[in-house]
Amino acid sequence: MKKLYVVIAIFVMAALLVPACTPTAPDCTKPDVFCVGMVTDVGKIDDKSFNQSAWEGLQKSKTDKVADWVQYLETTDAKDYAKNIATFADAGYDAIVTVGFNLTEATAAAAIAYPNIDFIGVDQFQAWPYDADTTNDIANLVGLNFPEDNAGFLVGALAAMMSTTHKIGGVFGTDAVPPVWRFGEGYRAGAAYADAQLGTTTELYVVYHNDVGFDKTFVDPEWGAATADTMIDNGADVIFGGGGKTGNGAVVQAATRGVYAIGVDTDQYYTLPEAAPKMLSSAMKLITPGVADLLVLAKAAQAGGAAFPFGNYMGDATYAPFHDLASAVPADVKTRMEQINTMLLSGELLTGVPAMKP
Repeated sequence: MKKLYVVIAIFVMAALLVPACTPTAPDCTKPDVFCVGMVTDVGKIDDKSFNQSAWEGLQKSKTDKVADWVQYLETTDAKDYAKNIATFADAGYDAIVTVGFNLTEATAAAAIAYPNIDFIGVDQFQAWPYDADTTNDIANLVGLNFPEDNAGFLVGALAAMMSTTHKIGGVFGTDAVPPVWRFGEGYRAGAAYADAQLGTTTELYVVYHNDVGFDKTFVDPEWGAATADTMIDNGADVIFGGGGKTGNGAVVQAATRGVYAIGVDTDQYYTLPEAAPKMLSSAMKLITPGVADLLVLAKAAQAGGAAFPFGNYMGDATYAPFHDLASAVPADVKTRMEQINTMLLSGELLTGVPAMKP
């Protein structure tokens, strides 16, 4: 069903949203207009990683003629989560995507308050489908989650196999965010697996940016670069960066220093061109297709088709191509990487990393 809520004037809505220089917004309350809004966590839409990948999912939805109108709001302060979500909801949007673990509670509250809007929470695990109480189910909310530990495991194994110093590093945002922690610990587990297979011993430097608040942990490229520098000074010749602009700082610095860099979330060979010559791979969460696929299902559900897939929806994770460094990766390493990927996908190989930090 379409929304039944009172809608603010379209020109007011357009003034509130970014970017400012966009075409005039349609009337999102009309039954034949499918509008999608996205609210970021305290990061920027151009983070070349997490937020950007989700936004590209909305753009794909529009390109594919699923959505008629897409728009985003950048959150600068966590206290604005509810307000930003309500901006889209009160304007009659059909679906709202919220990006990041920290928006879990605000997204669930909004889904309850606006039962005719479908909500997609990226990296927001929903616990309620797994209890015996059906009264707390939220039929218009789905969490889009990923096996980050699998992606981390893959690039951890790759890093260990490609290191000539047998020292590798990982620079991450806070481990209080489960997906970030799963990337880091998957990286650690993958390196250990490669060592066990090859009889090598790899020394790992894994550091999480836990010394600052959530408003800073993912937007601190200077700290990311400095931390990578320290690891490289101690002999690390592969650096994995994970955590928005903080991780980007580590990746770019690794490339600047001439060691292998590993990106995160998307194939950062394309989004961090300054690091591309030394970009060995990226630990990829296929966020863009995951968001786009769920928007197809949301539109179908609102048109009276199949029910919206409330609860949790598992996206895919993998590792990016070697691009410019393909000739530097030995054939046996390429073979082992494909074998590891196949075993992870089939469940024959498990990372051993729990869903949540103990």
